[in-house]
Amino acid sequence: MSEIAILGAGAWGTALAIQAARAGNDVVLWAHSGADALAESRESSRLEGHRLPERVRVTGDISLLTGTVIAAVPTQSLRAALEQLPDVPELVICAKGIETGTLRLPLEIAAEVQPNAVAAVLTGPNFAHEIASGQPAAAVVAGQDQVMRDAVISRLATPTFRLYGSDDPLGAQLGGAAKNVIAIAAGAVTGAGLGENARAALITRGLAELSRMTAALGGRAETVMGLSGLGDLLLTCTGPASRNFSLGFALGRGETLASILARRRSVTEGIATAPALVARAKGVEMPICEAVAALLAGRTTLREAIVTLLARPRRDE
Repeated sequence: MSEIAILGAGAWGTALAIQAARAGNDVVLWAHSGADALAESRESSRLEGHRLPERVRVTGDISLLTGTVIAAVPTQSLRAALEQLPDVPELVICAKGIETGTLRLPLEIAAEVQPNAVAAVLTGPNFAHEIASGQPAAAVVAGQDQVMRDAVISRLATPTFRLYGSDDPLGAQLGGAAKNVIAIAAGAVTGAGLGENARAALITRGLAELSRMTAALGGRAETVMGLSGLGDLLLTCTGPASRNFSLGFALGRGETLASILARRRSVTEGIATAPALVARAKGVEMPICEAVAALLAGRTTLREAIVTLLARPRRDE
């Protein structure tokens, strides 16, 4: 195996470095800050209890990242990170969301900043701590170039980390963006004590929104039913380790957004994605995502949002 470079040493980047080493690769892990401390301690404060293997070399020098680069930074930081990166031949983007302002998806950002790179997304229902532990999981590598997809899968897959290919990167990215927004709604419903029936109904109707949006924007309906759609949605809407679900849960219990964010170190992607997703999908019927965007912006209360959703006209499913 040759060397793999990881851009970003947060929880997900660290977990992917561990997984890439487990798959037999030498790994360079770039940390935006604290590289020396991480190199010495071999354990990230963002992923406690998981030591970096000896095959992982930590650096703060982004110019050392060459070859196949896996970008594990938040969507809102992706453009700036890729602008610092030297020109590379292959990019695997792990960000999930939509860039505010430009309304670009991660691969669209990569195409603008790294136009010479062959790019794909790695996405699916994965919590970082479980990947780092080697627990069974599956994900999708989605991109137009099949040779590149197959190469990434062969280099990262292990018996406990099963990877599938997809030639619908648009659908895969939309699933990764929408699930964070819907998870905030699912958390709010749960935090407000509205019951499991309500959460199940919300997840199901959220999947319908995702399906409508994906088809309208040029993706494929079957992608929505796979790991990058339904799979990721189920995990994020039901797992207490989900940052988006837990934020929604706190909102449902009556906490303010400012107070929740004040005690968080990690990024909750659904906050920025909600209004960007609604804007990107202009003209598509998306009542749940619109309600989340309004709730986060302070334009409505949770009670008002629930009343509005329940008052929608009756129709066949």
